Amino acid sequence: MRPSPRARKWFKRILWTFVSLIVLLFLVVYFLFLLPFWGMPFNGQRHTRVPITPEWALECWLWEDDHNTAEFVDEILEGYREHDIPVRTIVLDSPWSTRYNDFIVDEDRYPKPEEWFRGKQEEGYRIVLWMTNMVDSQSKDTKIQDSSDWFREASEKGYLAGGDYQVRWWKGRGGFIDYTNPEAMKWWRGLQQNVFDWGIDGWKLDGAATFFSSMLGKVPIPYQKTHQGWMTTRKYMDHYYRDEYEHGLTQNPEFVTLARSIDRPFTHPEGFAPFDAAPVTWVGDQRHTWKSGEVHDESDPGKGDLVREGDEGIEEALRDILHAGDLGYCVIGSDVAGFSGNEIPPRLYIRWAQFSTFCGLFLNGGHGERRLWKRSEQEMEIIRRFSWLHTELVPYMYSLVVACHNGGPPLMRPVEGDYHYLFGDSFLVAPIYRDSLEREVHLPAGEWRYFFDDREVIEGPTKLTREYPLEEFPVYVREGSIVPMDVKRAYTGIGDASSENYLTLNLYPDTKSPSTFEFHSEESAGPGLIEMK
Repeated sequence: MRPSPRARKWFKRILWTFVSLIVLLFLVVYFLFLLPFWGMPFNGQRHTRVPITPEWALECWLWEDDHNTAEFVDEILEGYREHDIPVRTIVLDSPWSTRYNDFIVDEDRYPKPEEWFRGKQEEGYRIVLWMTNMVDSQSKDTKIQDSSDWFREASEKGYLAGGDYQVRWWKGRGGFIDYTNPEAMKWWRGLQQNVFDWGIDGWKLDGAATFFSSMLGKVPIPYQKTHQGWMTTRKYMDHYYRDEYEHGLTQNPEFVTLARSIDRPFTHPEGFAPFDAAPVTWVGDQRHTWKSGEVHDESDPGKGDLVREGDEGIEEALRDILHAGDLGYCVIGSDVAGFSGNEIPPRLYIRWAQFSTFCGLFLNGGHGERRLWKRSEQEMEIIRRFSWLHTELVPYMYSLVVACHNGGPPLMRPVEGDYHYLFGDSFLVAPIYRDSLEREVHLPAGEWRYFFDDREVIEGPTKLTREYPLEEFPVYVREGSIVPMDVKRAYTGIGDASSENYLTLNLYPDTKSPSTFEFHSEESAGPGLIEMK
């Protein structure tokens, strides 16, 4: 029996209504979520090739977030020197200025700042300062907390996107500097010149650009009006990361920005900073825990900045770093032992430092005791050894960074296995992210040697399960590898202090075929081809 014309008419109406609702829902989701946060469907246009990260930025970084004073920085650096633990870069996190992003050093925290900054540089350190895109009317923890006059002046002169519109963020309340307004940029760059004149080496660009928004009635939307018209959150983030990096390079040709690559994967699954504005990246704030979702004390004073980030540990850092590497970011890392929480567990500190040894960025810092000589002897000895190993691998890493810039693969590439990755083509790394000595390792096809005892050749593909004492880590080297190193100490067992100023080649001959490695260094005019027959 055929349906009546009336029934067919009602069916068409219902179908049309259903399709219309689906289309409407898609448009709402697209314009309120996908486009402003993800940048779809043309997101690939955001990313161009990664920059060349300078060699200094591949060495060990150090920072702390419990004191934020010159006195404590001096103390911790002196201790690292006395105990022969390498540090190249110091990050001064917030607060270091009289109010956030006025770029005037708080002399109560850092007396005689120009003298102090230049003194640290003469000692061989690089200095990276924290900043965001916010112009505050109210700030937390700074010397000047009520900045309403400062905010009003910037707003009235048209320097802020959205005029006098303000949002609350984790450091206070304020508006967004308008990167599309030339006059605003002239003012902003003039403020920054206070510290550029002292030769700073980079910005730590924290993630406040994600707050870029406006209100539709009482509903927040991820759009805001700028000097050039309405802009999405995603587009504003790109301005923030690109403009700060590009301007920094005009002041210092070896300038870097420490930017987020991945932090909250669902809202920004394709990454925070564009590749071309991401010379060094980290994956946001984790806690001093082994795995995601561990229960913590709600009264924990170290929780402050983590309310917006979630409660995650080394597993989340590992997951996000491999996600970032899979996207194409090259130099990636995380806060060794996590950003905040209760007391840092000793074995966690060791395992996280070992994992960071085989990342482009070794970022030792955050809340908690970072003076290793005040921790256990075992922690200090192991972390010192792996810090030197990371430092001595800089020639290997830098060569791969240049290759990535020229179209090659990123430094870290996920492979089959539970959080396994290749560190360049030579190393297979299977980080330990549980409080256990045992680890199952999946070795890819080929012949491999255990890095910490290379007497045995292991044929892959294969799976093996074994215990790795705290002094060792699941790292395997491919046969045929050529690993250029700058050996400076005897801690790693590869050489000693007499090796310094010479290029050391750590060779793993493949008897079946010759090997080559394209070597790059800042001192050489072009690449050099290392051959092993």
